[in-house]
Amino acid sequence: MSQTVRTRPEGSAQALSEAYDTALLDLDGVVYAGGNAIAYAVESLGTARSGGMRLAYVTNNALRTPDVVAGHLTELGIPTEESDVITSAQAAARLISEQVPAGARVLVIGGEGLRVALRERGLEPVESADDDPAAVVQGFGGPDLPWGRFAEACYAIARGVPWFASNTDLTIPSARGIAPGNGAAVEVVRIATGAEPQVAGKPLPPMHRETILRTGAERPLVVGDRLDTDIEGAFNGEVDSLLVLTGVTDGAQLLAAPPQHRPTYVDADLRGLLTGQQEVVEVTGGFRCGGWTATAGSERLDLEGDGEALDGLRALCAAAWSAAGDGTCELDGGKALARLGL
Repeated sequence: MSQTVRTRPEGSAQALSEAYDTALLDLDGVVYAGGNAIAYAVESLGTARSGGMRLAYVTNNALRTPDVVAGHLTELGIPTEESDVITSAQAAARLISEQVPAGARVLVIGGEGLRVALRERGLEPVESADDDPAAVVQGFGGPDLPWGRFAEACYAIARGVPWFASNTDLTIPSARGIAPGNGAAVEVVRIATGAEPQVAGKPLPPMHRETILRTGAERPLVVGDRLDTDIEGAFNGEVDSLLVLTGVTDGAQLLAAPPQHRPTYVDADLRGLLTGQQEVVEVTGGFRCGGWTATAGSERLDLEGDGEALDGLRALCAAAWSAAGDGTCELDGGKALARLGL
């Protein structure tokens, strides 16, 4: 896929909720953290929805079913229907259904989210490699998934059964810290079998396709906190994206982003859906956004001026991405980011 390399965040005279018909929202780090709503999320999403924007919640978590996710969001004060939730389990089930006979058996290494998604596609979940499965699907099964489940996957794969994975996120956030994600479990099976799974979840195209099919979005905006799943997924789907700084991505990671990880827009939180975006303008020797001007020197990024911290960050992104071209910026931006409090 050939795409123009993004060298700066874009501006928008319109509020993003007016410029796009559907927000494709990541959940953890964007809407909630540790099960609790992130500041401004409930109010911002309510205002965007009342203004006519459709809200869809797109998650790589294959464990929880859409109705459970919708119930959780509704409890937080964000009224959500089951049909508003799209999971990597659904994307994986569609991918499998296109490659095996109708009604085929599928060996499930994971939780209820996968089983519900497979039945939705007319496939039969089974538990053993001896049940003559036509495919193996692996998704996050929670911290108590027995080790023997990986062995079942290996037995089936060794017989030539095709292997699918909902996603390959190596880690997931938990209340106690960072825990192994489905990607870590996939590595166990990969090492044991030498096989490679077909992967459905973000940032790969099957997840984007599933989302568009289920929402009917014509002008979608991906909203996320992770460069390597949310923003790269938008890049692969050739749609615009908004990075919010309420999750895992910090300023230094954003400045060093290669082309596939560079968002269209950057904002502090979901209030960014309700506003326009300040334009970044190229000036002699650098880039200006609001009251800030950023330049790229031989060893570091420099920042002059004052004003809103986000404007300074947008200007720094332009200086860093332009200097990096289609690579990764290695200039030191620490002093400039510290000046912004980022």
